[in-house]
Amino acid sequence: MDRRVVITGIGGLCGLGTNASSIWKEMREGRSAISPIITTDLYDMEGTVGAEIRAIPGHDIPRKQLVSMDRFSLLAVIAATEAMRQAGLSTNEQNAHRYGAAMGVGGPGWGTIEETYRSILLDGVTRARIFTAPKGMPSAAAGQVSIYLGLRGPVFGVTSACAAGNHAIASAVDQIRLGRADVMLAGGSDAPLTWGVLKSWEALRVLAPDTCRPFSADRKGVVLGEGAGMAVLESYEHATARGATMLAEVAGIGLSGDAYDIVMPSIEGPEAAMRSCLADAELNPDDVDYLNAHGTGTVANDEMETAAIKRVFGDHAFQMSVSSTKSMHAHCLGAASALEMIACIMAIQEGVIPPTANYREPDPQCDLDVTPNVPRERKVRVAMSNAFAMGGTNAVLAFRQV
Repeated sequence: MDRRVVITGIGGLCGLGTNASSIWKEMREGRSAISPIITTDLYDMEGTVGAEIRAIPGHDIPRKQLVSMDRFSLLAVIAATEAMRQAGLSTNEQNAHRYGAAMGVGGPGWGTIEETYRSILLDGVTRARIFTAPKGMPSAAAGQVSIYLGLRGPVFGVTSACAAGNHAIASAVDQIRLGRADVMLAGGSDAPLTWGVLKSWEALRVLAPDTCRPFSADRKGVVLGEGAGMAVLESYEHATARGATMLAEVAGIGLSGDAYDIVMPSIEGPEAAMRSCLADAELNPDDVDYLNAHGTGTVANDEMETAAIKRVFGDHAFQMSVSSTKSMHAHCLGAASALEMIACIMAIQEGVIPPTANYREPDPQCDLDVTPNVPRERKVRVAMSNAFAMGGTNAVLAFRQV
């Protein structure tokens, strides 16, 4: 059964802010949250830049649950709670089995893993802490959200590196379209600002020393960030029946694999995902007003993505607005596309294109309208969000005004 799926609540926190409205306020003004990391010990990497959440907002998670949570699960629960609150939903004995969660993550509980290895290998501790395994497992965020909010429907984790948030939303939409759930919480969460993770990205030689400058000729690479973004997805019938405010419709999903290289991007995989998304949504290329680019700030990604966009959209590639909000919230890995979902929803709601911050020099290979530095007012009926991950796992979503 083909069921329309709408978004009725969003939540999030990242370096830009600790709720969706504060994130959007900073995004639309083009303010970047990237600065030297100060909240965690980076040892020989002191001074490395990132986009960190300097203070966790207040919450009422019971201590009994809190002690079993890594930071990425905590971020997921806070964002999911905000999304449910905005949607005006809660679970009870009658509906809980029809409410589920799909949580995208880029990896496991990095903080827990690093603390465990350092204590055992360097400090001589002979035992790991009791909750090390459940705190560190990648599916912990889904489980913790389910426990805190009482979700008894389909609950699972999704991991596809930098595309995990979009893949989780796509998987949640499928649960609703297939009739397995009426409501799904979906998005992504990641807390990768640890010494070990940053050392591994440093080894790839893609970390920018200063900031993230997508599509700018002087770009120097990726900056990592932490955060979570969540959406409440409902069948159109369920939302209508309860008189819910619908923020947007998930109009289309496009998924593909590059089958090319574990780190180098291809043009064909992203092109296929964008084409599939348009086909699934029954949209023409010129229906898209705004495209939130994957836009990591590496030379290879930004050139590849520009070329793929031109292949798919033709002349319209130069008419629609494009931007990379990673220039502001940095690359939050499993949470990246979930935060970018917030940008798309709010662009539709307010008719404002969030800019690509930190842009300095035009690049002839990246010659689209990337909305440099300054937001632009524009009616947005359809917004598309690109997520292209290492390993060639691509997920593209299209959101439409309801």
